[in-house]
Amino acid sequence: MLLKFAAFVMACLAAAGLSFTANPAPLSDPAARTLLLDAALVGRTIIAVGERGAILLSDDSGISWQRMPAPSKATLTGVSFAPHSQRGWAVGHDATILGSNDGGHSWALQYQSENLETTFLDVCALDAMRAIVVGAYGQCLSTVDGGRTWQPLRPIEEDIHLDHVVADPDGTLFIAGERGLLLRSTDADAHWTRINSPYEGSFYGILPLGNATLLAHGLRGRIYRSENNGDTWQPVPNERHALLAASVRLKDGTIVLAGQARAFLASYDNGRSFSPWAPGLATGVSALIETPSGTLLAFGEAGASVLPMP
Repeated sequence: MLLKFAAFVMACLAAAGLSFTANPAPLSDPAARTLLLDAALVGRTIIAVGERGAILLSDDSGISWQRMPAPSKATLTGVSFAPHSQRGWAVGHDATILGSNDGGHSWALQYQSENLETTFLDVCALDAMRAIVVGAYGQCLSTVDGGRTWQPLRPIEEDIHLDHVVADPDGTLFIAGERGLLLRSTDADAHWTRINSPYEGSFYGILPLGNATLLAHGLRGRIYRSENNGDTWQPVPNERHALLAASVRLKDGTIVLAGQARAFLASYDNGRSFSPWAPGLATGVSALIETPSGTLLAFGEAGASVLPMP
């Protein structure tokens, strides 16, 4: 079975049968040439995480980076900070959850289960006190006290991978996973509803676009769009069958999708259609961020790479 792209870049690349080129694109700073699997914004600061416990900070939109001390060497696959807060979390391999109260400058180990084979794949910080973590084989935890304690959740009974968790602006939560799994919660994770899925393969991301509009993307270049919070979905044509792991909506409304090497798509009509885009990066991408200065950063196999705007 496949883990989230960010996890199987490290552990499952060969087993998944995916191929990546070995030529990194020019990077903004040598410190960011490690494998980076996710990133988040805290004000004007970018926090990126990756292999062997790497935590990097940039205060200049990715021009330079500083490596932060980390309490764990476990590969980190997800990072999220609460809106308008300095509190955030990073998660990853070895059942690891790290917490920060100062915008990512220092970190503490908040959780590690006895089963070190557990991999957490994503985290969503809802506010300074609440966060949700999802992972392989149906693992799901939540905190309501800023990370002091973590309680297990069971949004589904199956032991399938939960790849991505996200909240839209009105607080509705969504989880995407393998076997076409799509879940929704409208009551802060107390109850989860399984959304009728348009696809039986793995989903690696859900991108809320506002006004109950969503994009879901995953294996074989599959893209689906919903205008009713996931009740129904319409396929978005895409002739490229490469895995799509990362998505971002830019301030000008352009939507960018990326994933497997050279798999880049751009939409200028709110996700109704996508066109191939060639920014020049030839390696796999697991996260995208628009920086405070208006540039686009890709994170993945080549570390942090500055891309031209589509």
